[in-house]
Amino acid sequence: MSTATLTHTSALSRLGHALSDDARTRILLALREAPARPSELAGALGVSKQVMSNQLACLRGCGLVTATAEGRNVWYVLAEPRLGQALGDLLELTLTLDPDCCSAEGCTCT
Repeated sequence: MSTATLTHTSALSRLGHALSDDARTRILLALREAPARPSELAGALGVSKQVMSNQLACLRGCGLVTATAEGRNVWYVLAEPRLGQALGDLLELTLTLDPDCCSAEGCTCT
């Protein structure tokens, strides 16, 4: 019998919601590498600053990233370092279960 509570379910649902959008997933994967400013993320991911602002607000609301002001700059980082490892593990598991999922021919996951 599972000991998962509604709180556990809600926490995993927030992560699932965050990962359900390609832009948010790409942001989280980028932040595994290093903290970044929104303008850097927008440029690297090829999205507008407005889209980036909206997606970062969602990720903050989900409790997955934090923002730190440093002068005129705001830096974003994963809220918990273990999240980076968990995302790597989840990606590895996904590719193990379906190695052709993200092949050069395109994603077959959808």
